[in-house]
Amino acid sequence: MSRAFVKESDQDTDALPERAISPHPNLVTPRGQTLLESRVRELEAERSAARAANDAAALARIARDLRYFQARRDSAKPVSPAARPEQVRFGVRAVLQLASGATQSFQLVGEDEADPKAGLISYVSPLARSLMGMSVGEQLPFAGQTAEIIELQS
Repeated sequence: MSRAFVKESDQDTDALPERAISPHPNLVTPRGQTLLESRVRELEAERSAARAANDAAALARIARDLRYFQARRDSAKPVSPAARPEQVRFGVRAVLQLASGATQSFQLVGEDEADPKAGLISYVSPLARSLMGMSVGEQLPFAGQTAEIIELQS
């Protein structure tokens, strides 16, 4: 049967699946807290625009995302790193020197703030777990090489 002859009410009207909420504690950096609050405000503005346009599909997507980000904002546990960190902890940026001489840095952040391309890795990621508790001078396997932690930054 052609789709032209199907009533709109006969089409799929399944609700969007909820966004999965991590079982891990919702640790956030001060920047992460600000990002969550900004995202909630952005979604509220998008919801107003979608209501004005009477866009049901956009409203459904926005409502789902708003529920997720409000829950994440409400469950956030802000953590600030030490001013002069001695070990890799949440919020700390570790600068690694690879055996090739190249350097790479990673900051351990909350799950919603993670952006690996920018060097922001989730504190529950395998790399973050291997870095956690390490100090300057310690070595770890990284990308098929050995890397040494040469600096810690808050």
